[in-house]
Amino acid sequence: MPRHFKPGFGSVFTSILTAVLFLLATDAKAADQVKVGVFPVSSALPFFVAVERGYFAEQGIEPVPTRMASSTLIIQSFLSGDLEAAPTIVTTEAFNVNLITKNTILYLSINGQNDQNRQEIFVVRKGLDVSSIRDLKGKATKIMSASGPANVTFAKAVLKANGLEEGKDYTMTDLPVNLHVSAMTAGTFDAGYTLEPAGTMLKASGGAVELEGGVVATHILGRKDAMAFAAGGAITTKFATERPDVARRYAIAWRKAIETIDRDPSAREALKVNTSVPPDLVMKVGVPKFTMADQVTAQNIADFQKYMDFATTQGIVRGQVDVTKYLVTLDK
Repeated sequence: MPRHFKPGFGSVFTSILTAVLFLLATDAKAADQVKVGVFPVSSALPFFVAVERGYFAEQGIEPVPTRMASSTLIIQSFLSGDLEAAPTIVTTEAFNVNLITKNTILYLSINGQNDQNRQEIFVVRKGLDVSSIRDLKGKATKIMSASGPANVTFAKAVLKANGLEEGKDYTMTDLPVNLHVSAMTAGTFDAGYTLEPAGTMLKASGGAVELEGGVVATHILGRKDAMAFAAGGAITTKFATERPDVARRYAIAWRKAIETIDRDPSAREALKVNTSVPPDLVMKVGVPKFTMADQVTAQNIADFQKYMDFATTQGIVRGQVDVTKYLVTLDK
């Protein structure tokens, strides 16, 4: 004998099922929020690309960005738990934190800079008759550097490698990068160790003359084609361990953005509305080589370790570190 449901029960069941399916569908569409600290410079390009091209959205990720004025401030927010990820964090600063906080900061990717992937540049004022950093000896007494202990130390080390002695051949003033263009244009300094986009902006405006780019790779690591891994795309260990699936999907989007940058020069267009780079210079400004953690080569690791060992000997990093310890792959 066939079993029949009463019409009233069937209607109620259908209504409940419809409501449940609606709630499930709504929940499925709700994106997972990730709190991201954004220092709006050219090295944050993967984040801008992932947002503008919908790569985060494809993975059900809704980035909640907070604009930050420096890598240091982002790290402070990492430690307080206010942020979970960042497009770019200075490696020396992160490793110092990791030495005292049990690996708080992990890198999904690292940014290599050298002569072909320029981030740091020595410039000189117009009219100064020099053609190399070594020529500054006896001719450049006032030199500016990008602010921060690491930048000042590397600037001085590059000058020392070229025969210049602090106090005898020059004095150095550290200055926020956003003031470099006006300072050099005004002739306040004879030379400067500046960062992108200020270097390209100075060259384009005629405010200064470029002397040499990628100086850390050439003069500290010892090869023009070496990679100085000064920063990278990072997440907190807490984010990776407490929300592993969200972190995995964030990493998938991050990888896709880097792959896009590698194959599509127009990806740089994302810098126009997201940074201070003038629209007519976005295709000229230097960007680093973005490399996912699982794609670093043995030579990359050797360069990275040499860079960090130098930073340790100079007191920038307060202890010996193994750079491979902080590189993670979550999406494979």
